[in-house]
Amino acid sequence: MKRRYKILPIFLVLIILFAFNIARVSSKEDSSITILFTHDLHDHFYPFDALEDGKLVSRGGYARLSTAIKLERDINPELILVDAGDFSMGTLFQTIFASSSPALRIMGQLGYDATTFGNHEFDFRAEGLADSLNAATNSGDTLPAFVASNILFPLDDKGSLTPSLKGLKNAMNDYGVKDYIVINRNGIKIGIFGLVGKDADSNAPMSEVLFDDPISKSKEIVNILKTNENVDLIVCLSHSGTWDKKSDSEDEILAKEVPEIDVIISGHTHTAHKEPIIVGNTYICSYGRYGENLGKLTINQNSNKQWSLNTYVLKRIDDNLEIDEDISKTIDYFRDIVQKEYLDNFNMTFDDVLAYSPFNFTEASILGKDHREDTLGNLISDSYIYAVKKAEGPDYEPIAATVVPYGIIRDSFVKGNITTSQVFTVSSLGIGPDKVSGYPLITVYLTGKELKTTAEVDASITPLMDVAQLYISGLNYTFNPNRLIFDKVTDIYLSNPDGSKSDIKDDQLYRVVVGLYSAQMLSVVGDKSYGLLSIIPKTKDGTPITDYEAQIIYDGEHELKEWLALAGYLKSFPEENGIPHLSDYYKNPQGRKIVDDNKNIFSILKSPNKIWIIIYSIIVVIITFLSTIIVFFVKRKKKKSLIKNPK
Repeated sequence: MKRRYKILPIFLVLIILFAFNIARVSSKEDSSITILFTHDLHDHFYPFDALEDGKLVSRGGYARLSTAIKLERDINPELILVDAGDFSMGTLFQTIFASSSPALRIMGQLGYDATTFGNHEFDFRAEGLADSLNAATNSGDTLPAFVASNILFPLDDKGSLTPSLKGLKNAMNDYGVKDYIVINRNGIKIGIFGLVGKDADSNAPMSEVLFDDPISKSKEIVNILKTNENVDLIVCLSHSGTWDKKSDSEDEILAKEVPEIDVIISGHTHTAHKEPIIVGNTYICSYGRYGENLGKLTINQNSNKQWSLNTYVLKRIDDNLEIDEDISKTIDYFRDIVQKEYLDNFNMTFDDVLAYSPFNFTEASILGKDHREDTLGNLISDSYIYAVKKAEGPDYEPIAATVVPYGIIRDSFVKGNITTSQVFTVSSLGIGPDKVSGYPLITVYLTGKELKTTAEVDASITPLMDVAQLYISGLNYTFNPNRLIFDKVTDIYLSNPDGSKSDIKDDQLYRVVVGLYSAQMLSVVGDKSYGLLSIIPKTKDGTPITDYEAQIIYDGEHELKEWLALAGYLKSFPEENGIPHLSDYYKNPQGRKIVDDNKNIFSILKSPNKIWIIIYSIIVVIITFLSTIIVFFVKRKKKKSLIKNPK
């Protein structure tokens, strides 16, 4: 009997241990992690107006975003919050990027665990980015961790870093930028790394840095995280993007080539995926842009360490969310700095009403989706002519054309008052050699043949790369999208200020005004056309331009910025009740770019250009050669047959 009592405690202990082990296994099976994510915030600290189903709605705003994040943290304190780059550049707050680094500091206040570079973090070049990182570090504020896995620092001809690259590398070291980080949440070990993709790299021509191949670098980082760090979950903050064309969709290719990545937060293309893209066992997530949503992904891990989808939602950030007063105060603090350091130089204020629009322009998010003329593009391109005329005064030299690529238009206007901050947001990109925010306008000269090529670039390359769509003032043309590539333009002429038309002379030089960034990107024309199209910007005497900054147009002592050209033009319209009102001229297209969707075979093939005449000639030669060979062998075969079988 005593022996039985001795066995009983042992039996109870075994039951407890067994139950504990079952609970531990069950807990492991139920392990989950929630990832909140953003990308392409572009300094949109304040809410912005957008059109949805024809109705004006208020979206975004960091003070609302903060509330949404806090509500999620109340539910799950163990979640992680990450961003996939382009957190800066897009509003007036970018003007203090180098001096105050507002975006990183507010992201720290919002509690971001990690972020990475996008191409627009390099808009102020290596020196500006270094200054921004130093400003963030020196602020003493809490900051998000920074992961940048594939950034490279090329050496100059002497085997050294340039002063600007050396400064950037030191700033990154002082900030604590790493290839990857490992954090623990809810008993889960999470490895996070960051990439800049190939398309994003091509959109940062003045970055000075290089970027390693994303796939090969990812394989290297993933191997370290799996082998050395023994992580449970791998998250990639990828500023690469997803595209409709699968062969171009960088993050889908990345997921296929590096299947060990569990989650890809996919920035750069401003895409909003209502459901994650699933490639193998990898979840690719995108929430949109400008803080209009907050992405939320919850995944579970089973006993085999495989992750499965629990929930995925894009939480709308709108006026149904309360304002976080602490974040509002921080935003107002940075706004005061913007006013003193930037706007005071132009005698303007943040909310100055520059004009009134009695109608809506095309919403920016869908502006480039249709390949056609757009009234916002017309407004901006016309503003360049107005601003240059005013700046040059009696020395004004007539402009044949001004060119505005869709890719530089960052926002739009809705019906109502148009303020300084809204105008800046529409044309917010870049910086000039004066180190003042905003790309300047420059003068280049193109031959008539190159003007025609410019129209062909719009007609033929836009379907391959929507940011290449062009809105042009002074050049009118018709194109048929059904014709062969690089031969789509069927009619083209110059439109004079008095409304008359002029034929384009191929060998004549014409003055063209364009933004500095747009001119620098002209090398893409040759790449995308496989060398068949060529545009070589020249000086007035016909010499190819090697220094675009030497061609900058000045308004007095200051660079004539793209956004200031637009602001000045808006203020030039006739006033009603003391406010300039936009002309109804910009309510509808003006026939500057006509799409002739004629599918008739004669319309498609008639009057081919020189490129296709050459290609057709080559095809005819090849067909003739093959026909000759075939006829030769047929005759030879018949001759042999007659010899063997004479009648």
